[in-house]
Amino acid sequence: MSGKEFATDSLVSVIVPCYNYAAYVGDALRSILSQEYANFELIVVDDGSTDNSAQVISEVLAQEADKSLVRRVAFLRQANAGVSAALNAGLAEARGSYIATFDADDVMPAGRLSLQMAYLQDHPEVGCLGGQTQRIDERGKLLPRKDKKGGVRRYDFSQALALALVVGGNNAVYRRDAVEQVGGYDPAIKIQDFQMTLKVAHAGYLVDVLPEVVTLYRRHEGSLSSNYKAEYRYGLQVIAPYAGHPSYESAKVRLVSKALRTASVCDKTFAWSLLRQVPLRYWDRRLLKRFRHLILKRQRSATPQTLV
Repeated sequence: MSGKEFATDSLVSVIVPCYNYAAYVGDALRSILSQEYANFELIVVDDGSTDNSAQVISEVLAQEADKSLVRRVAFLRQANAGVSAALNAGLAEARGSYIATFDADDVMPAGRLSLQMAYLQDHPEVGCLGGQTQRIDERGKLLPRKDKKGGVRRYDFSQALALALVVGGNNAVYRRDAVEQVGGYDPAIKIQDFQMTLKVAHAGYLVDVLPEVVTLYRRHEGSLSSNYKAEYRYGLQVIAPYAGHPSYESAKVRLVSKALRTASVCDKTFAWSLLRQVPLRYWDRRLLKRFRHLILKRQRSATPQTLV
């Protein structure tokens, strides 16, 4: 991955919310601090962790400070209030013209900030920029990935809503003007990446997704939320302001289909209630696949829930 040099690099604020990721946050922070893009600041927000995340964060930042890094580093601590509230706290501290959010259990590939900043500075119409994800295991080993062909994918608000598009927070870089224009994150909604994707698009900015890998997503038990009911409920809250838009019904069906991926084998009663909400004109191959699982697969228990 490679970016390009700029005569004047715009300041990027990288915000990392952390809750109980002591085992991984050190790797995440070191991967960010090793980015060659010169002009960025790192803001870490510990969201009331009950493990030793705060100690790990302090030790890593102290080690980096000993290397006489010029870039600014801030470490904030707050009582547990959720990811959206933690990101708002980071935004209040941020000084950058661009905002990059990143998860405390993932790894940022070399060159990621340079790549995305090069694109954003060439495309002022883009308010939210994402990219592709490569999965890694708990130890950081790359997991198999199907290469996605094609170039940059672009979405306006109507398209983003119809697809219930989510640019993952660990992949995203936003224009600060766009984030401020939409009022930041709603702390009552805990799926922060979905709400920000749609809010920025609704404000009139385009959403682009690069074909390059910009995040190494760590797959571990704690990262795989099975609380599909809460995700569905929060998803409905995200799209509720756009209920009068022609793409709203399509967005709702997308949320139903996503919830059915788990509900069809873990809670068949709930799955049937979801299916009854889908008009026949929206049935597609994905929904038929969920229906087959509902009919043919034996019910099993879900893994531990992580979203409330």
